[in-house]
Amino acid sequence: MELGVMKKLIRRCQRTYRAFVRESLRAERYYRKKNDILTRGTKAPGYDNPLHAADNRIPGNFYNILVNQKASYLFTSPPVFDTGEKELNASIAKILGDDFAKACKNLCINASNCVTAWMHYWINEQGEFRYAVVDSKQCIPVWTNDLERELSGFLRIYDQTNEDGKVFNVYEYWDRTSCWSFCKENRAGLDTLQQFDSYSHRPYDPLNTFDGSAVYEHGLGEVPFIPFFNNAECGNDLNDIKELIDAYDKVYSGYLNDLEDIQEVIFVLSGYEGEKLSEFLHKLKKYKTIKVDGGEDGKGGLDTLTIDIPVEAREKMLAMTRKAIFEQGMGIDPDPQNFGNSSGVALSYLYSLLEIKAGLMETEFRSGFGRLVKAICRYLGKEPDGVGQIWTRTSVRNDSELAAIASQSVGVISRRTIAANHPWVDDVEKELAQIRQEEDAEGAGPYDPFEQKSGSESGQEKKQQKAREEEEGNPDGIEKE
Repeated sequence: MELGVMKKLIRRCQRTYRAFVRESLRAERYYRKKNDILTRGTKAPGYDNPLHAADNRIPGNFYNILVNQKASYLFTSPPVFDTGEKELNASIAKILGDDFAKACKNLCINASNCVTAWMHYWINEQGEFRYAVVDSKQCIPVWTNDLERELSGFLRIYDQTNEDGKVFNVYEYWDRTSCWSFCKENRAGLDTLQQFDSYSHRPYDPLNTFDGSAVYEHGLGEVPFIPFFNNAECGNDLNDIKELIDAYDKVYSGYLNDLEDIQEVIFVLSGYEGEKLSEFLHKLKKYKTIKVDGGEDGKGGLDTLTIDIPVEAREKMLAMTRKAIFEQGMGIDPDPQNFGNSSGVALSYLYSLLEIKAGLMETEFRSGFGRLVKAICRYLGKEPDGVGQIWTRTSVRNDSELAAIASQSVGVISRRTIAANHPWVDDVEKELAQIRQEEDAEGAGPYDPFEQKSGSESGQEKKQQKAREEEEGNPDGIEKE
């Protein structure tokens, strides 16, 4: 790519890119509990009233709770991929590594805050497949104009510091075959942009390392960046609830301000014989009384000014706003009174809105994970017919109820299915292997861990009784006359 073409591309994307960064930074700020209340407060500009001097600014943490709820609900147990080949599945799991769950969580949080999360993959110098989540604020995708809307190019913008501490703005443009790198000094104009070799192994000094032919051929066959969209509407999770969070912060902080202000009693004196306020406060504290005269109009005395707080109205407003935040944010209010000893059906109802939001994200993320797995398969020299994805939700559940259902399902469905759905089983294959090991140790026929005893008769005794009845020609156990 020529330098002039790169400059035109940057100028064309600059306006929308800056607006996108502002929106993303605002969402990330609320995620870190840096709400607008911290800078705006509860008072209007220029407001000055000695009866309302307190200025507490308390931000709510609702947005962080809602985003983390979705991330933990979807990715505490990351998706499992199935290509239909056991060895290939093991190779994919090995390449994804132990950090895959963390990468999934970061993708979810980035997409919730920045609309789209991005994952970059590459082949390192040792020939190993690597991947990483890229900061969404660094990413500008270039899409095709057809109905398929494929990724034809990708512009990544980030800052880099050289050994002397000088900061450079780096621009990388990727297409299906190559990557070109450009840079300029921080805060310098775009006219100073020049090309450099960002993948050389020389000491990092962008302005002195370009040899005129620095193009990185990645050889991956496609643009090596994978999008993970938050939802089909291309919106972040803050837009639906920002005004409600700001309203809650304002009412809550204003309530605290009034409680603080009401403790300051203002005395109104008329006809006081003394001259100094300190003398008045000293006598009031020591003698609990003060002496005043009638004054010229005969109306001397002591009055106080206090503030009345509409407690009931504010409490109701806070409760209504909190409920609206979790409803419109499609999450679960963690208030303990919403759970109690809820049954499985009641718990499922509490998760209904979160499940809808999570399902919409799963639909968008499935295509991204599919692309990642296919890229790994190409690296391994494999072409699977399809890639299955198994997603697991992580939620509060009633373990005793699930265990009872598993026990009642013995003889109706397979032991594998029962073990897979039992609340104490994390690894089905390991659990079944343990069951077989215990069967061999017993040496008295198949061991059924879910078989219940009835009186003094165990499950094994029942099976032996049935075997004897079959030998006697009475398989149904019908009593003979």
